[in-house]
Amino acid sequence: MLTHEFEVQIGTARFVDVTAEVRSFAQHAEGDGLLHVFLPHATAGVALFELGAGSERDVEEAIDRLLPRDDRWSHQHGSAGHGADHVLPVFVSPSLVLPVVAGEVRLGTWQSVVLVDPNRDNPRRRVLLSFVRDQA
Repeated sequence: MLTHEFEVQIGTARFVDVTAEVRSFAQHAEGDGLLHVFLPHATAGVALFELGAGSERDVEEAIDRLLPRDDRWSHQHGSAGHGADHVLPVFVSPSLVLPVVAGEVRLGTWQSVVLVDPNRDNPRRRVLLSFVRDQA
C-alpha cells in the first residue's frame, strides 16, 4: 500500500478542491486499484460534487439549513455553533474510495474531490491518501 499525507490551509473557505493532489498521487501510484481519501478530523468531510456552477452555494445553504450555527448543540466548546461542526461528518463522510485505472482516478466529467469544512476554529487540515494496488 502506498500512502501520502498533505496539509490544506482552509482559511475562511468552506470548500477546498483537492482533486489535483488526488490525481497526482494516483499517477505516481501507477496501475489499477483503489485510492482512499481520509480526513483525520472530527469536524470535516470529503465529498464528490461539481464546483464552479453554483453547487458550492447550494451545498452551503443545505448545510446551514441542516446544521445551523447557533446554541442548540450540546457540544458547545469553541466558536458559536461549533457543535454543528461535530455533526457534519455524519452527513459528509470523512473518507471516500475512488477507483484508479492505469494511474488515473476515474471521476465523472464534473466531479471534483472536495474537502467540506464549515469549522472556523481549525484553519489547517491534514488529508491522508492511500492506494491499494489490484493484485490480479
